[in-house]
Amino acid sequence: MERSPGEASERPRMVDVARVAGVSQKSVSNVVNGYEHVSPELRARVERAIELLRFRPNNAARTLRTGRTGVIAVAVPSLSAPYFAELASDLTDVASAQGAAVLFDETHGNPAREAEAARGVREGAIDGLVLSPLALSVSQLADSAAHLPTVLLGESELPDGVDRVVIDNVAAAREATEHLIGLGRRRIAAVGAPTGADRSTGSLRLRGYREALAAAGLGGDDLVVPTAGFNRRRGVGAADRLCALPELPDAVFCFNDALAVGLLAGLRSRGIRVPDDVAVAGFDDVEEAVYCHPALTSVWVDRRRIAESAVAMLLRRIGGGADSAAEHVEVGHELVVRESSTPQARVPESAGSADRLG
Repeated sequence: MERSPGEASERPRMVDVARVAGVSQKSVSNVVNGYEHVSPELRARVERAIELLRFRPNNAARTLRTGRTGVIAVAVPSLSAPYFAELASDLTDVASAQGAAVLFDETHGNPAREAEAARGVREGAIDGLVLSPLALSVSQLADSAAHLPTVLLGESELPDGVDRVVIDNVAAAREATEHLIGLGRRRIAAVGAPTGADRSTGSLRLRGYREALAAAGLGGDDLVVPTAGFNRRRGVGAADRLCALPELPDAVFCFNDALAVGLLAGLRSRGIRVPDDVAVAGFDDVEEAVYCHPALTSVWVDRRRIAESAVAMLLRRIGGGADSAAEHVEVGHELVVRESSTPQARVPESAGSADRLG
C-alpha cells in the first residue's frame, strides 16, 4: 500500500545516508561497521548524515548477513558512581554514532560477575566487550580476550596482548598532591587508599601521592585513610577520622570526587572551613565537582577520548582485526583548580593582624 502524503516517511536506509553525505553506500557501511581505513573527513560527513536522518542500522538483517548482533557490552564496577555514569553516557553516544547498541553491566568488583561479563554476558548476545576490571587476574583477562573481542579500561597489571585505554594515575595523583604542597600545605592527607594489597587505581594514586610528598621532603603515611569504597558516605567517614587526629591535616587529596564531596560535607558539619583550614582536591572532575560547595579542585580526565578510543578499538577488532597487534592508548588529564584549594597565604597563629593579607 502506498503512503499518503501526510503519513510518516519510511525508515531511512543506508542509501539515503549515502545520498545526503555524498558518498557511496560502501563508505557508509565502512563507517557504520567501524572499519579502520576511513578518513576523518569522510567519517564526519557520514556521521552528520546519520544524525540528520536519525538512521539506525537494521540489526536483524545485519546479524543474518554477518553473524554479528550490533551490540557491545560495557562492564564497570558501578553505574551509580558519577565517573562511570558519565563515562557510560559518552560510550553510548559514541557507539550509537557508529550504529552499535550498548548493553551495560555492573560488576561491583566481584570476581564472579567480572568473569561472567568476560565470557560475553549471554552467549551470542554481544559482539565484544569494554571491561573495567578490578578482580580478574592477568591470565583470566588474556583468556577472555582470546575468545571475545575485548578492550580493557585501566593501567595496572593488564595483559600486554589486549587492547586497552588508560590514564597515568600515578602522574595525575602526583600533580594534584604537588598542587596542595605548592599552596604551602604540609600535613596532606590521602583518602581512598586500598584496604589491602590490590592492583586498583587506588594503589596507583597512592603511589603518586607518596612520590610528591617524598620529593618535597614530607611524610604522610600517618595521614593515609583507607576506604572500602569510593562513595560520598566513605568520604564523610574519612572526615570523621581526620578530625579525630591530634592535629588536623591542612590539605586532603581524595582519590575520587565522590569521596571529596562526602569529605566536604563532613568537614562543613564540624565547622571546618575549606580551603581556609583545609584545602581539598579530588579526582575525575565529574559534573558534581562544579556545583558542590565550595566548587571542587579535581583532576580532569578526558572521558570522551576514553569512549571514542575504546569503541573504535573494539569495532576494529570485531570487524576483522583479530590478528592485529594490541593497541594501547593513554588519554590526557589536567588539574582543574577551583575554590576548594584557592591559593591563600597561610600565617602562623602567633602572627599579628598586620601580617595578614586581605
